[in-house]
Amino acid sequence: MRTTAMGQGGQRVGVVGLGCMGTSYAYDPHGRDDTASIAAIHRALDLGADLLDTAGVYGPHTNEELVGRALAGRRDRAFLATTVGFVQGATRLRKDGRPEHIRAAVDASLRRLGTDTIDLYQLHRVDPEVPLEETWGAMAETVRAGKVRGLGLSDVTVEQVRTAQSVHPVTAVQAEISLWTRDALTEPGHTRPASPSRCSPRESTSWRYREPRTPTT
Repeated sequence: MRTTAMGQGGQRVGVVGLGCMGTSYAYDPHGRDDTASIAAIHRALDLGADLLDTAGVYGPHTNEELVGRALAGRRDRAFLATTVGFVQGATRLRKDGRPEHIRAAVDASLRRLGTDTIDLYQLHRVDPEVPLEETWGAMAETVRAGKVRGLGLSDVTVEQVRTAQSVHPVTAVQAEISLWTRDALTEPGHTRPASPSRCSPRESTSWRYREPRTPTT
């Protein structure tokens, strides 16, 4: 598979990755077979789709645990991405960008994933109750501590990318591109969440942001 460089270290990553949420969370009301899900992750790695994307809130927690089991003995074959910034409330998800949450969440993710280092640690959503500089600063601490290699953002405006970049380099921004939404092909500032794409400081200051269009049938 064709690869691309991800992050300041230039680690090579397959241009197609695997979003792991559906292996144990959402979409299927009847549940899934973990053995089949793990086999699917192994097959993705065999095909060169080595970017695996998960999140602590999926389950919650069970998706990271499943990915961790899938990577037992295979960790060196994967570019491992997980996400922070949502917590499960009593009735729905809520945003949590507090630095203390970031610090606790990264350690919990490392335990569930069975690894010493996360390749890409992503902010699921910006918490409007917490300055982005504080959230991103806490995430930068995880890099300095050697727990994380690079940081990413999801569902952000160009100004939020610039704000984060002023605190610590942005490795990736999640933007949707699918059969449903094609805007990313013509609107580089369109940042609805999907799989990560690499970001450079120059790119992060040249994007335009537009509100998503409502799909029509």
